[in-house]
Parts: sequence; C-alpha cells; structure tokens
Amino acid sequence: MRAAIAMFALGVWAFQQLPTLPSVTWLAGGSVALTAAACAAVCLCRRSDARAGFLLVCLSAAMAGVLWAGWRAEWRLADELPMQFEGRDVALTGVIAGLPRRLDDGVRFVFQVEEAAVPVPRRLQLSWYGPRGTDVAPPVPRVGERWQLTVRLKRPHGFVNPHGFDYEAWLLMRGLRATGYVRAAADNRRLAEWAGGPLAAVHRARAAIGERFAAVLGDAPQAGIVTALVTGEQHAITPVQWEVFRRTGVTHLMVISGGHVSLVALLVGGLAALAWRRIPALALRLPARRAAALAGLLAAAGYALLAGMEIPVQRALIMLAVVALALLTGREAAASRVLALALLAVLVADPWVVLAAGFWLSFAAVGVIVLVLGGRLAIPSAWRAAVRVQLAITLALVPALLLLFQSFSLLSPLANALAIPLVSFVLTPLALAAALLPVDALLHLAAWFAGWLLVGLEWLASSPLTVWRQAAPPGWLVAAGAAAVGWLLLPRGTPARGAALLALVPLLGWSPPRPAPGGFVATVLDVGQGQAIHVQTAGRDLLLDAGPPYGPAADAGERVVLPYLLASGVGRLDRLVVSHGDSDHAGGAASVLAGIEVAALAGSLAPGHGLPERAGRALHACRAGEHWEWDGVRFEVLHPAADGARLRKENDNACVLRIAAAGGAVLVASDVERVAEQALLARAGEGLASHVIVAPHHGSRTSSTPALVAAVRPQAVVYSVGYRNAFGHPHADVWARWAAAGAQAWRTDSQGAIRVAVGVDGVSITAERERRPRYWHGR
Repeated sequence: MRAAIAMFALGVWAFQQLPTLPSVTWLAGGSVALTAAACAAVCLCRRSDARAGFLLVCLSAAMAGVLWAGWRAEWRLADELPMQFEGRDVALTGVIAGLPRRLDDGVRFVFQVEEAAVPVPRRLQLSWYGPRGTDVAPPVPRVGERWQLTVRLKRPHGFVNPHGFDYEAWLLMRGLRATGYVRAAADNRRLAEWAGGPLAAVHRARAAIGERFAAVLGDAPQAGIVTALVTGEQHAITPVQWEVFRRTGVTHLMVISGGHVSLVALLVGGLAALAWRRIPALALRLPARRAAALAGLLAAAGYALLAGMEIPVQRALIMLAVVALALLTGREAAASRVLALALLAVLVADPWVVLAAGFWLSFAAVGVIVLVLGGRLAIPSAWRAAVRVQLAITLALVPALLLLFQSFSLLSPLANALAIPLVSFVLTPLALAAALLPVDALLHLAAWFAGWLLVGLEWLASSPLTVWRQAAPPGWLVAAGAAAVGWLLLPRGTPARGAALLALVPLLGWSPPRPAPGGFVATVLDVGQGQAIHVQTAGRDLLLDAGPPYGPAADAGERVVLPYLLASGVGRLDRLVVSHGDSDHAGGAASVLAGIEVAALAGSLAPGHGLPERAGRALHACRAGEHWEWDGVRFEVLHPAADGARLRKENDNACVLRIAAAGGAVLVASDVERVAEQALLARAGEGLASHVIVAPHHGSRTSSTPALVAAVRPQAVVYSVGYRNAFGHPHADVWARWAAAGAQAWRTDSQGAIRVAVGVDGVSITAERERRPRYWHGR
C-alpha cells in the first residue's frame, strides 16, 4: 500500500510539471486504460504472480495520480474569464468570502460571485482603493455581506523569473481564477448585511477576535504574533519580525500548521481521556483512548476553522484525521502507514498541494520524526528525544530549504529550543484561552511572553553568522543531499553513516556557472511596468535599474530583484546603475541597497532626488564617454551629455548603456525619447549598432524613431512591460517599426524574464516562460 501511495504522489507531482494541459480525450482514454490495468493487476495478484502484480499496481497508482490531477485541473481551469472581458466594467453580485485584508491604500478580499452580467469565474480576488489622489479610504466590507459591485477583471497573471515565486500557481491552488479591482461607481452598494453560511459565521468570529486583540493590545509589537497564533492572520506580523523568524528558523511556529493543530488535539484529547477514565459508565461504553481521539479531532477541527482553514491547516487536519480514524477503528497501523494514508488523503483533497513548499517541509519533518524515533529497541528520555528530533529535522531539511529558499538558519536548533516550548505550551494555550474567555489579563500575559520571545530571537538574529546563503542548487544535487541525510539518520551500525556527510559538501559548496571570460549574460527581469536588468560577466555583477514600487510598502527590489540575485548566487553587486529617477526604474533601488552589498552607485538622477541621501551613498553621475572593462566585456555610457546639461524631460536625461563583447552587443536605451535619441544619434552614430536592444521607454510611441532603428539594426528587441499596462506599451507603430527592421520581438509580460547570453559563438536569447512552461500559465 505504501509503495502504491508513493507512486500515486509521484504521478500527481509529475502532472504538475506538464507544460500544457492534456485534452479531455486523452484523459478519458487514460481513464479507460487505468481501469484495464487495475483489473489486470487484480488478476495477476489472484494467480499468485505477486511480483508482476505489484509492479502493475504501482504503475496503475502512478497513472491514477496523473489522471486525478488532470481531471481536477480540467475542471478548475474551465472556470475562467474569457479574454474579451478583461479590462471591461462588469457588474457583479456576490458574497464576501473570507476575511478582507487591509492594505495601506485600500482593502483586498475574496468575492464569491452569485450573479454577473458576463461569464466570470465563481471566485475572484478583488482590491478596493480610495479615489485616486485623495486620502479617502474605501468602504471595508465584512465577511458574509452581499454586495453589488462594478469591477474590472483580468485573468491570473504573475511575474515569471528564474527561481521566482509563481503567483499564477498560488492563485490556482486557492481556486481564484481572476483578479481585479472595484471601480468607483454609483451602483456599488451593500445589498445584505448577512448572506453567508456557517463558514462565513466562523470568519466573522475570527474578525471579532482580531478586533478585540487589537483593541486590548494596541500598537504593541507582539500583538500580531498573538493574533496570528489564534486566527492565522499572518499579515498582522510585520515584515521585520518575519525576517527575524526566518533568520532564526522559527517561521513554522508562527504559521498555524501541523504542530499547532496537533498540540490542540493532544491537549484536549489528554484532558478528555483523564476525565473519561473517572466516569466508569462512559469508559465501559467507549474506551478512553477512542474518546480522546474523537475529542482531540473535534478540537483540532474547531481550531482549524478558527485559523481560517488555510491550505497548511487543511493539510494538517487531514493528517490528524487519518491518525484519529485509525485509533477509532482500533487499527494499530505503523506510523509509516498512517503517514502514507495522510499523504493520499491530502493529495486527493488538493492535487496542487505539491506546488507548496509547506507540503514538502511538513511531510519531510514528520517522516524524519518517524525515522528517528521509530523502530528503536530503547526508548530515549523525553529531553533526549526532543533534542535528537530537533537536530535531525534541522539537518534533514537543509537540502529542501536550499532548493526552495536558498538559505537555512545555522542557529535553528538553539532558537527552536527556546521557541518551541514557549510557543507550544505557553503562548498558544494562553492566546486560545484569551480568545475563548473575555479575560484581558490572559491576553496581556500572552503578549508579555511573546515580547520576551521576540527579544531573544532578535538577539540571535543579530549575529552575522545566523543564516547560510547560497545559490539555488540543481535538482540532482538536492536529491543526492536528501539521500545522504536519510542515510545519516539511519540507526547506529548502519555502514558508512559518517561518510554520508561528505555527500553534503557538493550541495553546500554549489556555485552556478558564470559566463566565460569575454562573454556576458544580460537578464531582463519580469518586474511589471518597469525595468531591472542584471548583467553578469565572468567575475563581476551589474544591476541596471531595480524596477517599480508595488504600493506604499513593497517594490520590485524586495519582491523580485533580491530573491533573484540570491538564487543566482550573487552576494555582492559591483555596480548599481539607476538610469533615471522615474519610479518604474528607481522604485526598488533602496531595497536593493539595503539588502545586498553594493560597491558603487551610479546613475542619472535629478538634483534633489532622495535616493543617495536615503541610502547614505555617494552617487556617481552617468556621463557620455565614460567606459570601463570587466573580464573582456566593455561597458560604455552613451548618454546623457558629458557636460552635465540636462534636457527638459526627465526621461531624456536617462543613462544609456551599451555592453559589448566579441560575440555581440546589447544596448539598453532606458526611457529616452525623441529629443534624447537625436542627441544620441549625433553623438554615437554608428557606435549604436547592437545585436539586441532593450526598447526605449518600454516601446512608447514617443521613442524608437526610424533614425534610431536604422542606426541600431538589431537582431532582437526586448520590451520590458507590464501585463495589460495602462499605457498600451509597446505601441503598435513601434512594434511594426522594429519588426520591419528585422528584429525579433521579446516581451516580459508574455514571456517572463528574458535572458540574453553573449559568448564567442554569438548571441542566444531564451525566455523563462518558454524555458519553464506550466499548463496553468496564461490560463
């Protein structure tokens, strides 16, 4: 059974790697073939041909995993927004589902559609902002209310960068098949204060708990931690605190998942068993052990509802339900079998869960516990078992953490030794008690303990040796490291256990290949309507622009550029060039300067621009004629003018950079428009010729004049643009102009990050969406 479940999981995982969705005909044919294979497997097993039957069962299980994931994907993707209705005003009636999340400039919520003027998906993610240019806040809808809204929608779309977060997969997992925003319309109104079901009532109770906690604790920094441990609202925890938790390896304790749900089940189950045994009449009707299992499961289900039934909580509850069911039916199943059944139940309920990092980490952690504590002749003491389990989990998760996050905490065992008892046995029980009982003293006590926990974790996180960072290793190296860790955790006496540590050396020492001397790679990152370009030579790294802001509290530097650099093994930038001060180019620069070592800052910023002062750095001004060489690659500034004279438009003062090697050249024209292009042509002339150009001003019709096109004569043009951007970039005339010149078009909104590699053999260009396609992209 365990082997069949493992093959089913493999089939589900394999399906999620497909670049395109199989046709319904293929799925139907596969289902018929699966039925025939299952029948054949039964016949083989009955004829005592066990080996052939076992192999056929495993193959059938893998096929079943593929088909189950395929049918579920077909059903979910069929619930889509037709392309012709993107960007159009649509009138909807529906119910607010889940707790709305307050933003700095608005509110975001899930909307369950009941009626619509056009075909739209059943579940939408909507944002509601106040009137542009004012401080007026929008209405804050409450869960369970029925509203009539006018919205503009778009199909699921996110940035696609190397090793980046797949937002489209995240939306698919949650069944959110379109996103959009509420239009300022006179017919937006609340139709009913209550139109929800039982789950909406639970969400209202969660909202009430959060409001009470906020009222009692006020602006206390630990208030978000206490709230998150009860309601699962992780947004209450500040980004600075999340960074502390990440550096110390205790993030799992602040996200309600298996540990929290199991803790509640154990506490309630233990109390129920204690009380049950004291009432003989009850104990005779139902054994105390089964009563404890039932009580624990009910308590865990209640806690899961209170925590919002997010995907990690659902997964934990399913796993616990399998264990409780085994106890209730009197089946003494092996721990590995229970774990396998839980895996099957989770995958049947949600085949997309294999896309979540938490799925792999949680099952790996439970598997390590089973491996470390199971099958031992001697039972270790509680503290020895706890230490052994924590050290084993820390070691076992290293390969997965490097693959998923490119880092792991070196102080995780110490931090968890402090945090696990405090969070599990003090903070969480106190916070839950404060939620159930109107006693403010309980809440203040929980906050007091949370405050001391923060102090200890912040002290640990302040150490420069807290986190190991490196580039994302390849899959085969991660698999080898996981196998080595598994071998190391086997019981004493297993041959060559110590030698398994040597297999971790290549994993920890992994460094991705860099361009050969005389070549370079320029990666135009997918940052939306903006620009961020990473240029790498054999030994140097340059970042040209850092993308746009994504609201008052986030930007491309933090969300896209820094994670990309870390995953690429870049720990230091030799130069950051901010082409000009427009926010779509400079918006993420401060985050980059704060998050990575930058040797030199250059750019063409207007006098008084606040970036150098905020960063505490001197700015080297770009001037035409400046050039330098790294590893046989020439970098040349072609604009603005060497005398420092500034043109009227800020765009026309942007820094233009040409990167050239023996195999080809790339011209980055930033946001220059007609006036600057004329000056550029007069100054550089034939020196503008390049194999690839990043289109000036994202393909605006105010740039890419015929004269510039004729001077550059590129083989390819790259448009760094946002999906359905408000400016209509790239403009049709500009697109046609470059195409007529023979330049192949590449664009980040539809193809993801664009990688331009220049070597001795010439220029090669690849797009991330084409290199790593998934069936849900663009659906």
